Amino acid sequence: MTTKPRNLLSLGAVGVGAAALGMVLAGGLGITPAGNAREAADAPVRKAATPAAVASVMGGYPDFATLAERVNASVISVFTTDVVKPSEMRRYHRDVDPFEFFFGPQGPQGRPNQPPTRQGAGSGFFISEDGLAVTNNHVVEGADKIQVLLADSGSRLDAKVVGRDPATDIALIKVEGKGPFVPLPLGDSERLRVGEWVMAVGNPLNMDHTVTVGVVSAKGRQLGLSDQTSSFENFIQTDAAINLGNSGGPLVNIRGEVIGINTAINAAGQNLGFAVPVNTAKMVIPQLKDKGKVTRGYLGVNITNVTDETKEAFNLSSTDGAFVQEVVKGGPADKAGLAKGDAITAVNGSPVKDNRQLIDKVAALSPGSKVELDVVRDGKRKAFTATLSERPGTVEAAEAETGEPQNATARLGLEVEDLSTRSRRSFEIPKDLEGVVITGVDELSAADDAGLRVGDVITEINSQEVTSVDELRSAMEKVRSGQRVRLYVYRPQADRSTYLTPRMP
Repeated sequence: MTTKPRNLLSLGAVGVGAAALGMVLAGGLGITPAGNAREAADAPVRKAATPAAVASVMGGYPDFATLAERVNASVISVFTTDVVKPSEMRRYHRDVDPFEFFFGPQGPQGRPNQPPTRQGAGSGFFISEDGLAVTNNHVVEGADKIQVLLADSGSRLDAKVVGRDPATDIALIKVEGKGPFVPLPLGDSERLRVGEWVMAVGNPLNMDHTVTVGVVSAKGRQLGLSDQTSSFENFIQTDAAINLGNSGGPLVNIRGEVIGINTAINAAGQNLGFAVPVNTAKMVIPQLKDKGKVTRGYLGVNITNVTDETKEAFNLSSTDGAFVQEVVKGGPADKAGLAKGDAITAVNGSPVKDNRQLIDKVAALSPGSKVELDVVRDGKRKAFTATLSERPGTVEAAEAETGEPQNATARLGLEVEDLSTRSRRSFEIPKDLEGVVITGVDELSAADDAGLRVGDVITEINSQEVTSVDELRSAMEKVRSGQRVRLYVYRPQADRSTYLTPRMP
């Protein structure tokens, strides 16, 4: 994950040994190695009771032990890997491994001449039995490979991004494996009260499935993490301990309902953690699932809350409403006739108490929607109709594959050629050996994970002998997504043959 400092604010991954003051996102990079989790593809997950019941009170305190048992089965540790691009190589050498400056980059498993990779870690939780899970955008942004660790089985499963929303720092991923998985119910963060007990569960500092408890310290915090998120920041503050790696994990109430997504910490203080309200996530999840991105209505005004001074100066009857400081020229509000000094008091008949409510109401509407705005101007009430446009600068395209569909060999991450005099000489392949030689293996692909290498010769697939690329591709096309492929491979360097079993993506 990349590091993007902003004065005392640090967004994204935090490097080993880094000690930054100010606000930092609570996850993204593993401070320690990923741990000793067993590698498995689709180990079964035990069905746990859906968290719903109120935790019983023991000695004046909620029964946190029972609550933790119910919640833990739904929480996942998220591990990401991304390949360092050539443009980043100099910074990688300078900041990560000084030895590589002299001896050259080493890729996974110490292989020379392979691009180095970065590891990241965060948290998440299931919201459906089919493997949909919520995490933070900054946890998975830029990741070339995502795996998750389950609580019950200790197995790692692959996952892919379904959709991301940088503006709210919410991402939706799909975990690939045998379910059903155990979802957590989503609560109502609007009903949350300061002082309520809450529990955070996640993967702080790669200590997976760590449980901490505390109370809601405050609501509606705006931290100014970035220009992209500033309009939508509405954080829940908690003193339940949150650390790097907790990002994306759930903050739950004593009924086991998710009321927030742990996102940021204040490294200059103690027990100052912040979570995105679950109601914000509930607004964006449907669009992330359907479109992979979020589009929002845009009014084109710069607003602030109405203060007592503003109320007096502009002849307003109360401090309710959103005060218009500036109208964007040519924007929807400008075209509708709004002007600076207006106070917007209602949207489509729904009262607006402050600027936060106006942003939420407008952003929840689709571009092209017509909205009725109640406005107070010079002490008089007026009505305007505006047609919303799409909010600029916050929409990212869905991460979808482009170009021609890949054949099965390419999806596996392999480049292959028919054996020739040149390839036999280059890789020291015996003259009497028949098969297909591997000339390329994509970094972090299924073939790479299985241990296939350039120069290997595939002689059989699923017990069927192959003598040409066409035969190999024809056999691979019969393999369904998620199935293991049995490849019998001759390795010239070792002068031996072995079975390797990559899983078809």
